[in-house]
Amino acid sequence: MSNSPEYEGKAKQLIPTDDRNVVIQRFKNSATAFNGVKKGEFEGKGALNNAISSLLFSKLEAAGVPTHFISWDNATDMRVHRLQIIPLEVVVRNHVAGSLQKRTGLGEGTPLQPSIVETYYKKDELGDPILADTHVFALGILNADELETVKKAALAVNDVIRPVFADAGLKLIDFKLEFGWDSAGRLILGDEISPDTCRIWDAETNTKLDKDVFRHDLAGLIESYSVVAEKLGVDLNNPVEA
Repeated sequence: MSNSPEYEGKAKQLIPTDDRNVVIQRFKNSATAFNGVKKGEFEGKGALNNAISSLLFSKLEAAGVPTHFISWDNATDMRVHRLQIIPLEVVVRNHVAGSLQKRTGLGEGTPLQPSIVETYYKKDELGDPILADTHVFALGILNADELETVKKAALAVNDVIRPVFADAGLKLIDFKLEFGWDSAGRLILGDEISPDTCRIWDAETNTKLDKDVFRHDLAGLIESYSVVAEKLGVDLNNPVEA
């Protein structure tokens, strides 16, 4: 087994194992924003995102929502099923924020009933544009049944993790998911669920506790992510049993 990554992205590496259908997903301490224009390194960020993601994936698995998660291995590594990732970013929005606010003029934080699911083309050189369903079909990314499966799965994820955040005194504003095909041909959840991929606010103060603090220089990234982990009750040394 090689320790060299077979893939390296902005925030994670994928490292092969002796099982061709299993890889190590290693979380880096790097942070990027604005499509990689803004960059930073934060000691401990990888461990926080790995632990938070591991806890949330374990809760999804317990609730019957299939994911690529197998186990939390150590501070920076989780063991996952190898997926053929679909080039779509699937965004679930519970409240108005970010690009939705710019596109609609609705006030930041406005509740959305029901929650909205959007799809974006995972293509850095195009700026990850939003796609209508017809665009997804025209690009040959998914067919209608597959896209419906992805959207239903995204809402099922929301149904599980939104109450987890709420019970911790946190408001899940929106979040990005990625899906892929496993070796058995199942369309399942991959990637991560962390303050890198979610907008998370304190339920009482609306203080932002996610990557927006880095994007807009609002507060310390590690301090904010640590608040999320603490409120969720994450044990950084054994998050799945937290």
